Amino acid sequence: MASNTSNTNSESIADTLSNAANFVAHSAQEIVSGASKEANKEVAKDASAPVADRVSAAFRAAGDKVDEASAGAKADAYKEVEEAKH
Repeated sequence: MASNTSNTNSESIADTLSNAANFVAHSAQEIVSGASKEANKEVAKDASAPVADRVSAAFRAAGDKVDEASAGAKADAYKEVEEAKH
């Protein structure tokens, strides 16, 4: 019986560590995507940049916004899983 408890505790710790690592990874991705989005927005607004560069930057900014929101939602989900355990 102690063996089952030990395995359960080990699995719980492993799950917690995995969720924490995923939370950190997705939080970092959210930050990177947000920074990229802002940089692309600045290029898109730059009147001295060629039109093709501005349009491309605008599309990249939109993609970065989606990536930022997705990573943030995933990070929140991992955090909520851990909070629900306690």
